[in-house]
Amino acid sequence: MGNIRSVSKALERVAPRARVAVTADPAVIRAGERIVVPGQGALPDCMRQLAASGAREAVIEAARGKPFLGICVGMQMLFERGEEGDTPGLGLLAGAVPRFPAALMAGLKVPHMGWNEVRQARAHALWAGIPSGERFYFVHSYFPEPAERDLAAATCAYGVSFTCAVARDNIFAVQFHPEKSQAAGLRLLSNFVQWRP
Repeated sequence: MGNIRSVSKALERVAPRARVAVTADPAVIRAGERIVVPGQGALPDCMRQLAASGAREAVIEAARGKPFLGICVGMQMLFERGEEGDTPGLGLLAGAVPRFPAALMAGLKVPHMGWNEVRQARAHALWAGIPSGERFYFVHSYFPEPAERDLAAATCAYGVSFTCAVARDNIFAVQFHPEKSQAAGLRLLSNFVQWRP
């Protein structure tokens, strides 16, 4: 949903010899070497589209065994439940996806839109060549709240400090948009293409 074309073009740029397939076909997803699930918009719409396309189970299987990158709503859907529309996620990661709390935003606008610093919480192969504090581009009103602290791979501050990247085994997922984040975003995508978890 939303950012598929820009994500596929960014992946083609960092991996010109790779075949990037934009698909919701379960067979193509199952045959893929690595999987990127982008998303922009509303979690309920993304979850409905995932189910309607027949791709839900293939995405779950991919997240259990292949290098997997979730972007924005593609990250949020990994969790158990999203506050937006009280929507069940895929339940692959423990935690919820709440909305930015209006009472704590101190006049900041929601959605959080624009460039912001990403503070790495721990080392990871996808951070190679990207310093902690690098700026990435965000567009979102909801954010992941992992139940397990060790899931956090990075945090960001916008009214509140929130988890903006998570990592576990073969899964890496980000709330920001690497495809819109210039050199740092392209480096992260390049790192993903080369990643061997």
